[in-house]
Amino acid sequence: MPATIPELAACPEPAGRADPVRILTAQATSRVAELIPVRNARMAATPFTFYRGAAAVMTADLAATPDSGVNTQLCGDAHLSNFGLFYTPERRMIFDLNDFDETSPGPFEWDVKRLAASFVVAARYNGYDAKTSRAIAREVAKSYRKWMIASADQSTMDCWYARIDADELLAEVGSTLDTSTAARTVKGLRKARHRNSLQAVGKLCVTDDEGNLRIRSDPPLLVPIDELFPDHHADVVAERIAVRIEGYRSMLPDYVRALFDQFTVVDSARKVVGVGSVGTRSWIVLMRGRQGDPLFLQLKEAQRSVIMDHVPVQPYPNQGQRVVEGQRLLQAASDLFLGWTSGFDENDENRDLYVRQLRDGKGSIVVEALTPGEMNLYARLCGRVLAQAHARTADRLAIIDYLRSGKGFASAISDFAAAYADLNDADHAALVAAIERGDVPSNELR
Repeated sequence: MPATIPELAACPEPAGRADPVRILTAQATSRVAELIPVRNARMAATPFTFYRGAAAVMTADLAATPDSGVNTQLCGDAHLSNFGLFYTPERRMIFDLNDFDETSPGPFEWDVKRLAASFVVAARYNGYDAKTSRAIAREVAKSYRKWMIASADQSTMDCWYARIDADELLAEVGSTLDTSTAARTVKGLRKARHRNSLQAVGKLCVTDDEGNLRIRSDPPLLVPIDELFPDHHADVVAERIAVRIEGYRSMLPDYVRALFDQFTVVDSARKVVGVGSVGTRSWIVLMRGRQGDPLFLQLKEAQRSVIMDHVPVQPYPNQGQRVVEGQRLLQAASDLFLGWTSGFDENDENRDLYVRQLRDGKGSIVVEALTPGEMNLYARLCGRVLAQAHARTADRLAIIDYLRSGKGFASAISDFAAAYADLNDADHAALVAAIERGDVPSNELR
């Protein structure tokens, strides 16, 4: 039986859960072994960084609680740091979801719960009291419900094209911000607008003795191919990356391929990104256009979504395709160069990857800098974006019917979020203790 709305507040009891450290350790077996200590250190830093990397832990917990029975395409990891600014192919800057590694069908409220709980975890870390933290989680759910139900009055095409333009957003909320907050917001927007391949070159590249542009070395976070592997093996890996790029090129639409073909590969490197993704294979490829203009692509490993262990779905033949198709469905506008590929890695294992621009105006909120009022505003914004993402799917009306079936959605979600933040605190402490005992390797890279 589908859960009633009040039943969505249910949270697993600590004693009946799987060991969170064991889940993370099992997940690490398919990742680059030398990078696992980096991942553990990043997750151990704070309860919030732990939460960011523990999608597998939370999904197992969500699967053990009553659900609505209404499935839709999920982001799968909709915490507050996975929302941000980026450019559309038309060069308009919008605010939207921007991480889809775990995207897969599942109960719609799983995304809402992951988002709401992330706000409680972040609010606690910022020193907010329990009442304020819970109220912020409530705003997430209220905003989601409001905008989801509002979509019932929109046409299918209007839902598909709905987006939050950054300039329009700033004008809309500007009157609610104090002077210092508005100035910081404008500064962040300007910074995001300058985050592109040219800016990435200045940060990630050096010029060698012959005047050629190369990706710089900063091991283990950024390591060029010829430094990462012995001479002969480096050539083999570089060739395998070239094969993957050719496979990616072959799936591009003709008009994008015509643009892509104006660029030539210059250099490639392994780059560590994020918190939860640390240890998955992630390559960056520097390319140059005919006028010398740079293009940075990221080839990121796509593993099986953590959701797929708990919700039966028809799998894609390529996990990179799963990520791309989920992103194109949920995002208001997606990267022009978004695509997928596969190929053998340095260990002769076949890996699925998705491809995107490394930077294209991307910018995200600095959680630690938010005041309670700002976080409250941000909670409403993220709830709205998540609702618009779900409203793009064919399951929109079923979600709306469920939300209208009873009262207390916001209260149930905020109750769950507060209870889950307690579990997350304990899980973070367990990881820290495991590191201190020497059971789990850690490298803080100071």
